[in-house]
Amino acid sequence: MHDGTRTAGRLRRRTAPAVGTGRHPARALTAALTLLCCCLLTALAAPAGARTAPSPRPLTDGEARTDAYLASVRDQGPDSRALRRFFLALPKGGDLHNHLFGAVRTEYLIALAGQEGLCIDTVTLTAVVPPCGPGTRPASDARGDRGFREAILRAWSMYGFPPDRSGHDHFFATFDKFGLVPALHPGKVLAEVADSVAAQHQSYLETMVNPASDRAGRLADEVGWDPDLAALHARLVEGGRLDEVVDEARRATDDSDAEFRAAARCGTEHPRPGCRLTVRFVYQAFRGESRARVFTELALGMRLAERDPRFLAVNLVQPEDGPVALADYTEQMGMVSYLHTVYPRAHVTLHAGELRPGLVPPEDLRFHIREAVDIAGAERVGHGVDLRHEDDWQRTARTMAARQTAVEVPFTSNAQILGVRGAAHPFDTYRAYGVPVVLATDDPGVSRTDISHEYRYAAETYGLTYPELKDLARASLEYAFLPGRSLWRGNPTRDGYRPVAACAGQLPGSGRTPGAECRALLDASAKAAVQWREEAASVSFERTLGRAAERP
Repeated sequence: MHDGTRTAGRLRRRTAPAVGTGRHPARALTAALTLLCCCLLTALAAPAGARTAPSPRPLTDGEARTDAYLASVRDQGPDSRALRRFFLALPKGGDLHNHLFGAVRTEYLIALAGQEGLCIDTVTLTAVVPPCGPGTRPASDARGDRGFREAILRAWSMYGFPPDRSGHDHFFATFDKFGLVPALHPGKVLAEVADSVAAQHQSYLETMVNPASDRAGRLADEVGWDPDLAALHARLVEGGRLDEVVDEARRATDDSDAEFRAAARCGTEHPRPGCRLTVRFVYQAFRGESRARVFTELALGMRLAERDPRFLAVNLVQPEDGPVALADYTEQMGMVSYLHTVYPRAHVTLHAGELRPGLVPPEDLRFHIREAVDIAGAERVGHGVDLRHEDDWQRTARTMAARQTAVEVPFTSNAQILGVRGAAHPFDTYRAYGVPVVLATDDPGVSRTDISHEYRYAAETYGLTYPELKDLARASLEYAFLPGRSLWRGNPTRDGYRPVAACAGQLPGSGRTPGAECRALLDASAKAAVQWREEAASVSFERTLGRAAERP
């Protein structure tokens, strides 16, 4: 899962970028003005070429009652306890955009640092290895010193960060500060994260990890760069060198899995909730590194995805506005495109469009999502915030809709890092064009959020009904990279969620037991199995709320 020997600065996708609004008041003013332009763009520009909105689908009795209940608790106000309970209990499918080390609670990291005898640099508040010499304090001091503990919380997360300030630089800086801690025990970290996901009534997690990336970096440095990608790949695999890195990554994942199972008590009489979760991995390559390293890490991730069923896909991570990421963006899309011809069974999801005006020069806002889709062939796009600033963005949106290229939307992260929220976010634009949308958390530990908050924000900000929320949860499993046939036929974003012929009329709540063909599908398809589990959870949720609504 993770390589505990890697340096803290490369543990996460993000390193503090050379350019950031937090240190540039003039740029902050520019950002504010351009965000206003975003809002005007949404309000004034009709989405030319958008699909015609389909007629609302017929509702089941349970859906109608649940939608009415949601409307009633909304009337109680945004601080209603019933509203909070609704969104916590709502079945929410899976989280497809999640960075493992950024997902764990900061309080757990502080406790783990103390247990491991780590030290905290008193100036930078960075976790460092013992012994605790001058200028450091034992992390365990945070147990009894509330001020010290709160200082670490603020440094390692968005805890207490002023909501009216740009959080870009602070957000990215947190990972270098706490990065050593989760690297020591990635399996324990996964156990904590899995429990939190299960507590949010989700059943599936795709989380980003990077085992053996230090070894991949050394191999890249040995081989060097060659713009002839076929020749470069041939040198990487020559003599089994890349396979040795793959084997190391698989051994590291084995070790982390064993640690996870022990920490979560899986297979015992008292397993933790996370044991019920279906977990798969996306290999993250670091876009801020040398071209040789980026290519090698992508090749490692794709080779893993074809050889180890625990890994499904690759992603390019680190700040999209970093100088290397901007300079090499098109070339990196070409790397993904070439490697996908070598490893066609590996899936691709890419951070693209995690930008806004004022953060980068205007020319860098014009093509990132388009090239992720058109050149790299991304099957999902992470964030996608700057869509309406791209050249011919309507064509890109139509292409994404036609290919069912989903966009992963973490609202809290977009607001904290980019200051983009509400009408400035293209959420409604993607939906108007028929682009599949899935809600996600990104780094819920750093952001101090959870998926229930993301669903509640979407409902309150964009006026979503219960059936629309239910379909967002379904989308999070439909566009997951789990293998096997879907429970749904055709293009469900366009045509609605209609079961395949084998399971027609037999979904949970229908009163019918699945027939032989439907059972065969569920047994053979990991994807259909988690989708069926979601449908059963939704029926149970609707019945529970129906009974609650009937009580005087």
